[in-house]
Amino acid sequence: MTHTLSEYQIAGLNLPHATPNDRLRRVLTAALPNQGSPTVSLNFHYWEAEFFNLDRVKVFQAANDAEQSAILQLANRSLLEEAYYIENAGVGYMAKMVLLAETIEERMLYGLFVADEATHLSQISCFLPEIELTGSNDPFLDLLAEVVEGTDKTVLLFVLQVVLEGWGLSHYRRLAKECHHQVLAEVFYSFLDVEARHHATGSLLFEEIPISKSSQTLIIELLARFLMMVQVGPQNVLAAIAQVKGDLSRSQKIQILEELDTETHSGTRLQLLRSLMRGKSADAIVQALEDRGAFVPLPAHQCVNPI
Repeated sequence: MTHTLSEYQIAGLNLPHATPNDRLRRVLTAALPNQGSPTVSLNFHYWEAEFFNLDRVKVFQAANDAEQSAILQLANRSLLEEAYYIENAGVGYMAKMVLLAETIEERMLYGLFVADEATHLSQISCFLPEIELTGSNDPFLDLLAEVVEGTDKTVLLFVLQVVLEGWGLSHYRRLAKECHHQVLAEVFYSFLDVEARHHATGSLLFEEIPISKSSQTLIIELLARFLMMVQVGPQNVLAAIAQVKGDLSRSQKIQILEELDTETHSGTRLQLLRSLMRGKSADAIVQALEDRGAFVPLPAHQCVNPI
């Protein structure tokens, strides 16, 4: 079945913001921790060319200053929007897990986790003030929303809290370390302890739940789709270049991905993801994904669709 983002109510990727003068906004502001308002510049590059390996790309090196700045802005914005949508989906997911809790303690813990995600969403939103975000065409975010809408608790725990929260922990650590904006860097650093707690809780609960054959099959299918997105390398960076420089030929795209060292980029991430799939219950899942070659990075020519 094909899904559209309008169906994803729990993930909330399609939810509108309240209007600026909505009284609910004032209540929310009073309830959230006092973070202050960061100084946000639309032209500020939170992460520079080296972060994306753009300094190795000949097309980027040959571009004029305005084009380079535009490419960096798009690549930066892609990272911020992804973080926004992930935290937005996290609020819905943790709220759902409150309802699926099987003990008072589990319900209380997920109640606290909802507040964590809401705080993170508020902090990220401060760096995206100029547009209303009401959806995304990103296949990763579509997959994330699809998983959040699921009803199998075992699948939710393993895919979202064990694998994706563990992945997010490493991702946020790198974003924080290499960010050139002190306030935003501190925001990402502040996520780390919280995300580690979410990930550890997911791992603990997953090990206590017997995994059915149907759950295992669904986990394998979902993770195979996610890993394929990692296998094809830094597509968002390639898209940013294409948006500024115009349509690129297939050979140009392949060259850019080679210059971005796509196999190393993907290989490092794939091995991290494999290492997160620990525990006796995950052995069969890892083996099935291994058999599909899901942990093998693809060469550049396989990361670009034939014309």
